Amino acid sequence: MNIPENLRYAESHEWILVKNGIGTVGITDHAQHELSDVVFVEVPKIGKSVSAKETIAVVESVKAASDIYSPVSGEVVEVNDSLGSDPALINTDPFGKAWIYKIKLSNPAEVDSLKDAKAYAAQIA
Repeated sequence: MNIPENLRYAESHEWILVKNGIGTVGITDHAQHELSDVVFVEVPKIGKSVSAKETIAVVESVKAASDIYSPVSGEVVEVNDSLGSDPALINTDPFGKAWIYKIKLSNPAEVDSLKDAKAYAAQIA
């Protein structure tokens, strides 16, 4: 499994990369592997406010539909529209082109409670 060191991870298999108070969020390599072939991604609406651990998006695969939970609280400021036409990006590039949304953090300290790469690797081992 690919577990980039520069990201933080939620127990529910989302990753976040924070720069200048904006978090880019997607699902982990482990999560996409468990889902198998992703066929649809429902992204959140820009402007939506969300609390940490709240459902924010849905990823559907040939196996099941899976809720995506926000790892942090804040307001959605951008969504990845390319997932609408190419949901399989989740399978092929989960840490790159397949980010799901960007969120303006309302409580940056929440990031500190997320797992680092080593802790996430231990969780999925």
